[in-house]
This record gives sequence, C-alpha cells and structure tokens, in this order.
Amino acid sequence: MLISVIVPCFNESAVIEATWKRLAQVMGACAKDGDHSYELIFIDDGSRDDTLSKLKTAAQKDSHVRYISFSRNFGKEAAMLAGLTYASGDCAVIMDADLQHPPEMIPEMLYWYEQGYDQVIARRNRKGDKKRSAFMAHLYYRLVNHIVDVKMMDGVGDFRLLSRKAVNGLLAMQEYNRFSKGLFSWIGFKEKIIEYENVQRVAGETKWSFKRLLSYGIDGLISFNNKPLRICFVMGGILVFISCIYILITLIQILLHGIDVPGYFTTICAILIIGGVQLISVGVLGEYIGRIYYEVKRRPHFLVSDTNMKDPKDIEKRNYDR
Repeated sequence: MLISVIVPCFNESAVIEATWKRLAQVMGACAKDGDHSYELIFIDDGSRDDTLSKLKTAAQKDSHVRYISFSRNFGKEAAMLAGLTYASGDCAVIMDADLQHPPEMIPEMLYWYEQGYDQVIARRNRKGDKKRSAFMAHLYYRLVNHIVDVKMMDGVGDFRLLSRKAVNGLLAMQEYNRFSKGLFSWIGFKEKIIEYENVQRVAGETKWSFKRLLSYGIDGLISFNNKPLRICFVMGGILVFISCIYILITLIQILLHGIDVPGYFTTICAILIIGGVQLISVGVLGEYIGRIYYEVKRRPHFLVSDTNMKDPKDIEKRNYDR
C-alpha cells in the first residue's frame, strides 16, 4: 500500500527540515511494521525564502521526498489540490508544515483506514488557545452550521487521511473557489474522528492574519449555499411589512385624532434602515456574481514552475480505476 503525505508550504524555511525528518521517521516506522511504502509531497506555494532550496536538498538525500513549486503564491487551497492531483497513493494524508499537526498521529490514522474508514479526521482540542479566539471560533461554527448545507465541526481542519475514493471525489469537483472544509464534509463517505492535543508552532510565524481569517470565514458562509441571498430577501420582506403597518397606523391616527404629520426623525430612520439593507443585499449579490465570474473564466487553480514528480495525467487513469 502506498501512502501519500501532502504538506503545503509557504515560507517555512525555519521548520521544513524538522518536518521532513519527523515525517521520515514516522513513515519509515510504518513501512517497517506493515506492507507499506510512502511518498512525502511538499508543495511550495510561491515561498519567498529558501523553502524550495531546502526541499530540493531533502529530495537528494531522501528518495521518498517529492516537491512541487508554484510559479507564485496561489494559496493553501490550491496547494492541497495540487498535492491531491499529483498523489498516486492508495490513501493520502494532508497536514501542515509547521508541525502543529503531529506526524505521530499518522499510524493511528492508518489503523482506522485499514478498518474501512474513508476519512480519518484529526480534531484538536482548544487547550492553550486564547479564550477570545476559542469563543469566536465556537460562535462562528454555530453560525455557519445554521446557514450552510454541510456540517463543519469546531477544531477540525485539513489534518486528515483520505482514501483513494475520497481523493477521487474531491478531484471530481473542480470549482475555482474552493473551501476544503466544506468539500471534505460534502463528499461524505465513512468517517472516523480522532482527538489530539493542541500543539504550538515549532518555528516561524503563522501565515493567518486577521484579514485572511475573515476572508476564509466568509468563504465558508457562502461557498455551499444561497441562504445569504434568501436572508436578504426575508429582511427586505420584513421591512416592507413593518413599513406598511407603520403607514397604516399613522394614517389611522391622522384620521381619528388629527395628529401632526411626523417630522424628519422618522423619515431619516426609515431611509437609514432601508438603505443599510439594500447595501448589504447588493454586497451579498456582488459576492456571488464575483464567484460566478471567476468560475466561468476557467483559469487553472495553480501553475507549476518546478517539480520532481511525474505529470499527473500519467497517473490519473490508474488512480480513478481504483
């Protein structure tokens, strides 16, 4: 059985050598314990440091190391897709390069895979996280699970093992705006969740700024449903209903009691409320239209500038026949 370990990298020079050595040690032990072979696929996502140089050095020392280097930074979603596209294993493990995803979890993942599970998902606890961050994450997942059409779990990320069936299912979905957390849930298949302790980054700095986290969160809200559009429709309907009731009450008061016509305050409040709803609605609609625009252009998800792997077209038929 061939195991493909997929590791997206972006400016990970400080930690990439340690990651390779830890993975080589863990996977080497797995290969000795069973009829297993493995490949370590590192995707250099347009790093500006010497990540690629260190990957090439590792590949010279270790025949199991594969590298794919992008022509520029295309993002983690594109890096994961590239790894899955080039992987030729019977199963694939996706993990981060910063060792916050412990490689020592892989043997347990393989055990459950051999028990018939197509997705073995590693879920971390939030011990050690800042209370505000943990609260905001919990709040976000509660919100998103009420809106989106697929279920997403708090503490679950990209760290998981996927069977060849699951990998082929993901590769069959070629949308440009990818949100893998949702895609993993959408494909279904038999799942097993295993827990692990929260681990801090070994070296280097996180690449997830507040702006990127916010953008990723918005992707999660609108990638798998059209409910935001429906919410805007409902909000508009509620405002129209309230406005009609208010107008009716005002007319009755004028006819029965002869009160003065209300002044500017009511008018300004109505304009601000209706204008705000209109702007929100236009923004949501624009987001969907923008995504349609990128989908119809059919641009590639990534461009490879350097690799020591075979063209994925050479392995595509063999993978889909499994």
